[in-house]
Amino acid sequence: QVQLVESGGGLVQAGGSLRLSCTVSGGTFSGLAMVWFRQAPGKEREFVSAVSRTSSTPRYADSVKGRFTTSRDSAKNTVYLQMSSLKPEDTAVYYCAAKYGLYSTSGRNYDYWGQGTQVTVSS
Repeated sequence: QVQLVESGGGLVQAGGSLRLSCTVSGGTFSGLAMVWFRQAPGKEREFVSAVSRTSSTPRYADSVKGRFTTSRDSAKNTVYLQMSSLKPEDTAVYYCAAKYGLYSTSGRNYDYWGQGTQVTVSS
């Protein structure tokens, strides 16, 4: 059974930075496409970024492009989301998710989810 554990959330002022981590256990990390989603209160879950099994060019939502960077470390079975120039509208619970095969920007296609980590950006 694949398990994902996120960490790194917290409270930060606008313009600040945070790095989220998502560590995978119980599966074959090299076979997993990894993605980050977020959900703000009262809003639908939103795709943030994705990185393929081969770490080819990551994909980002337009709302975070140029500010967020996602990467994966196979030695640590961990995927990261480096968030910079944070804005209050980035406030949300951030989830990492995984699936074997190609990545998707739809959460419905993901089999494995982390518990979520809260990111709060104050103005």
